[in-house]
Amino acid sequence: MSTPYPFTAIVGQDDLRLALLLNAVSPAVGGVLVRGEKGTAKSTAVRALSALLPEVDVVVGCRFSCAPTAPDPACPDGPHEAGSGTARPARVVELPVGAAEDRLVGALDIERALAEGVKAFEPGLLADAHRGVLYVDEVNLLHDHLVDLLLDAAAMGASYVEREGVSVRHASRFLLVGTMNPEEGELRPQLLDRFGLTVEVAASREPDLRVEVVRRRLAYDDDPAGFAARWAGEENELRARIVAARALLPEVRLGDAALRQIAATCAAFEVDGMRADIVMARTATTLAAWAGRTVVLAEDVRQAALLALPHRRRRNPFDAPGLDEDRLDDTLEEFGGEDDTPEDDPDPDGPGGGGQPPQDGPEGPQGPEDGSAETAETAETAETAEAPAQPEEGQGGRPAGGGEQAAVRADEPFRTKTLSVPGLGEGAAGRRSRARTDHGRTTGARRPQGALTKLHLAATIRAAAPHQRARGRSGRGLVVRRDDLRQATREGREGNLVLFVVDASGSMAARQRMSAVKGAVLSLLLDAYQRRDKVGLITFRGKDATVALPPTSSVDAAAVRLETLPTGGRTPLSAGLLKAHDVLRVERMRDPARRPLLVVVTDGRATGGQATGGPDPVALGTRAARLHAAEGTASVVVDCESGPVRLGLAVALAGQLGGTAVTLDELRADSIAGLVRDVQGTRGPQGAQGAHRKAA
Repeated sequence: MSTPYPFTAIVGQDDLRLALLLNAVSPAVGGVLVRGEKGTAKSTAVRALSALLPEVDVVVGCRFSCAPTAPDPACPDGPHEAGSGTARPARVVELPVGAAEDRLVGALDIERALAEGVKAFEPGLLADAHRGVLYVDEVNLLHDHLVDLLLDAAAMGASYVEREGVSVRHASRFLLVGTMNPEEGELRPQLLDRFGLTVEVAASREPDLRVEVVRRRLAYDDDPAGFAARWAGEENELRARIVAARALLPEVRLGDAALRQIAATCAAFEVDGMRADIVMARTATTLAAWAGRTVVLAEDVRQAALLALPHRRRRNPFDAPGLDEDRLDDTLEEFGGEDDTPEDDPDPDGPGGGGQPPQDGPEGPQGPEDGSAETAETAETAETAEAPAQPEEGQGGRPAGGGEQAAVRADEPFRTKTLSVPGLGEGAAGRRSRARTDHGRTTGARRPQGALTKLHLAATIRAAAPHQRARGRSGRGLVVRRDDLRQATREGREGNLVLFVVDASGSMAARQRMSAVKGAVLSLLLDAYQRRDKVGLITFRGKDATVALPPTSSVDAAAVRLETLPTGGRTPLSAGLLKAHDVLRVERMRDPARRPLLVVVTDGRATGGQATGGPDPVALGTRAARLHAAEGTASVVVDCESGPVRLGLAVALAGQLGGTAVTLDELRADSIAGLVRDVQGTRGPQGAQGAHRKAA
């Protein structure tokens, strides 16, 4: 077994270490979500925590970790008689992002259940994590159906496995710890709220601290056992402090003044529901116990707010998590009340500096870094504008735009109509287009390929019924063989790759118009977040097109790029479409099951080299559009043309793409024009004609 990196050897990351230690003292705090860039010791810290957790007493031979003093009466391995058990280390169970449902909740042998009437159950990770830690790395990439199972188990403290009327239940109370890189996408609000605390981690920019990180990591890699031995004293001290804080926790008093501050803080920051108040109260109480005190002070309430509230203040995926500390201090001061500290109370800071973990070790000072040598650099792409020397004539005689104009703010987002890809896909679980999935409505049955997971009972009975006499059936029971079993086929929804191609040229540069366009794209991005899509963003202006954001699950990253998007210059429509073609070609090789949806936001104009003797930009745009149509890419054109005279260029472009066109007004869900719209792929000449509509 490999030697884990010592928890006390992690350089800095005070908030991260404190949040984990508080949960080790009191699992009732509710777990912790660690957000941060790659290479910041998120996983290292969580795995290192396992060596600090006190041992747990379990019933000998119980696969579900029942406590010997109070065994679960419904345990599948029970019933157990209360008595002495055996001690074992607390487990830190890791849930892989790509795990199947049976790996998480356990597998029930349907064949034996039907043929022999036996509940043959193989426990899953939820059983292994009972009375321990369930760790999900990259929790934001976890499939929706697994998230639902986690939510149910965390809420009920038990896991239920149901297979066609045969059910197994077992206790599953665990400390949920998740790590994530926000650049790869955000968590859905329901799961976000289940984490008691959240911390943001980042790599230090101080050279001395980075040197210390590298020095310790290299020393650990050269001799893990020897490195751990040098930190054994600090590990033992921290382990003893956790045990002492657990013993002191029942004696900690949460006074009325502190409770009033907690309620006032949650109200002031407008968090939803009452879970934040409860988590803050538990966290403040645990902070006092960690500091060796029996009374909760204002400083405990302040620290609890900084850990428990930032992730609960987000109203949509584009809001940055965080807390206004000045406002927090004002609220605490306003509702401070009388000091709850008795005169004979020990030093308010207590051992360890008011709840902070130990700061010094045998190998030098610690700072806001970790035990990993990995670093991350974030590169921001900036678009360069090339303004033509003279205004160029666009189609219809209007100028094609001048020099670059400053970015404008987007209008308020709105609820959009559902745009879906036609046909039946088999991509990642989501909420946009129809697909064959493991969850959803049953549409048929087939012979199982591998292990049976979703039994189609009626089809199984029909397959077994003709053979009952030959199999010697004599009683009421049905004689079922493996060849009779049928797997249910189900239809649900998948997430798609939504690739936005946004016209940022001079013809779109009117401030009010561009604000409306950005508001529409922002609305579509919000819709993509809710439907679990991947998104990408391409902009075209001047002489070329730029991939502002490669396809990613981070919808808020696309919103940031959109917000700073400048406008101006010519309209290289063909460049934007060709760039989209290249991006989709690469994505098809990376993830062939995820179907794309191309969203082109433009007024349909195309300008470029014709005035200087170059190729006709309109013809180039037509050829580029037909490339997408030939490959069957589902597409929609958001028509941004405005004014009393409209040329219908965007509608013509939709026809060339083999897709459909909608105006900005028609895109709104509350618009009376149209219903839920399926975006058409290649449909032939008749389908292309159907995409044309009269210009308003």
